[in-house]
Amino acid sequence: MLMSNHSPPGSGEAAPPRILQKFAYLLSARWVREALQTVFLIYLARVSSTTYGEFMLALGLGGILLLVAEFGLNLPLVSLLGKKDGDPDAALSQVSLLKGVLLVLALMGVLGFMEWQDYSPSLKHVMFLLSAGAGLEALSNSFFVALQVRGRQDLQGKVKVLASGLGFGYGLIALALGAPPLAIAAFKLIESLVNLGGSFILVRSRGGFRFKWPSLGRLGSTLQLGLVFALIEVSAIIYNKANLFFLQKYAGAHGVAQYSVTWQTVDGISGLVSNLLLQSILFPLFVQLWEVDRAKVRQLAQNTARWLLAAALVVMFVLFIESDRIITLIYGPKYPEAIWLQKLLVVTVVFAFMHNLAAFLMISMRFQRLLLIFYLGGLAFNLAWCTLVIPRAPLLGAALAMVLTKGGVACLTVSFCQRRLGLISRRHLLQLGLTVLAGALLYLVGHGRLPREAAEVLALAPSLLLAGRWWLRRDKIP
Repeated sequence: MLMSNHSPPGSGEAAPPRILQKFAYLLSARWVREALQTVFLIYLARVSSTTYGEFMLALGLGGILLLVAEFGLNLPLVSLLGKKDGDPDAALSQVSLLKGVLLVLALMGVLGFMEWQDYSPSLKHVMFLLSAGAGLEALSNSFFVALQVRGRQDLQGKVKVLASGLGFGYGLIALALGAPPLAIAAFKLIESLVNLGGSFILVRSRGGFRFKWPSLGRLGSTLQLGLVFALIEVSAIIYNKANLFFLQKYAGAHGVAQYSVTWQTVDGISGLVSNLLLQSILFPLFVQLWEVDRAKVRQLAQNTARWLLAAALVVMFVLFIESDRIITLIYGPKYPEAIWLQKLLVVTVVFAFMHNLAAFLMISMRFQRLLLIFYLGGLAFNLAWCTLVIPRAPLLGAALAMVLTKGGVACLTVSFCQRRLGLISRRHLLQLGLTVLAGALLYLVGHGRLPREAAEVLALAPSLLLAGRWWLRRDKIP
């Protein structure tokens, strides 16, 4: 039987890995994958901007397929596996079987969508293969959740490193050999199959997992449990990816490529925080602690919000001020539009950091239905904006669709958590505001008088000093 270790850590416990240690395991694996993916995509972008645009479009569709196949089941799976009197084997079996059925149905939907859009045969083949590879992640993620609940993020990290090395290694070799796009696209399928096989073997060998055929009644109950989460995740992925399909229609693969090279950087940083720190580490803690120590949840949320805001300011400044160098150095001279797009899109970093924290807190507090309403409102606005604006101004409209949608949804979720938990204190907001003002003034003083790099370091000095002050006076985090 699958065993789990899910009791919340007490103040005097030293055995369970601390938050930063767990984060380090996943961060190391994420760094390896992100490094390999970055090299692969940069190589692809330099070889052909058209093929790069097609791959990004396909991966966007694959992301939608993945969340449809997962049906929001990962979040309730955390609770099911964490029940002391529950049956972890049955819960994991139910979720895995449901995901498999949903994956098949979602792949059929992908075929219908491509026919509706009248894509070329070569693009259809590439999109289907990449979508299938992305969809298989739904199955491996179930077993990764089981490892996370048991506190074995170290094992998850090892599997992901192996999978990314084999997948992207194949992709890079195929690119170097001049393979056709369809052969290159197989990298995603290789990565997903290794993740699935590795995670299944670890869960089975370490916890004695046995598959149990669920009854139709249990399957229906599990589907109902995941319905709200499914709608939340599907709404989020659609409003994050819808502008790509409008761009493909009105600006072609070239427009998708211009937008994607900068969004890959901006969204990659947001995903790093959301997927690793918030979802894989802090969310299980929020769920476990909410029932036993809500004051601890409040303290942990406030500490996290403070550091996320400080980190977002630094990241936004660097991405904004260095956009010309980042884009040109990494992707070459073929992407001039991406430079000004990055300056516009950097504001989504702070929106994403704070919204993701607030969203996981709302789920922990059992306010997922209200969260769904927020997401559906953001989706409706996003689709209306894309329909009305992108045909007239493709690139600008696509960028503003993300800024306005993410900003609006973040305002709703953060405001709710602010009223419930006092997420951000006025004192800390004032400190951050003064830090931003001081940094801006120092940059204006140094700009034109000092070397560019020196002016930028001078502007960052107040933020670094504030971070150091907070670190020295930090509250103890469990």
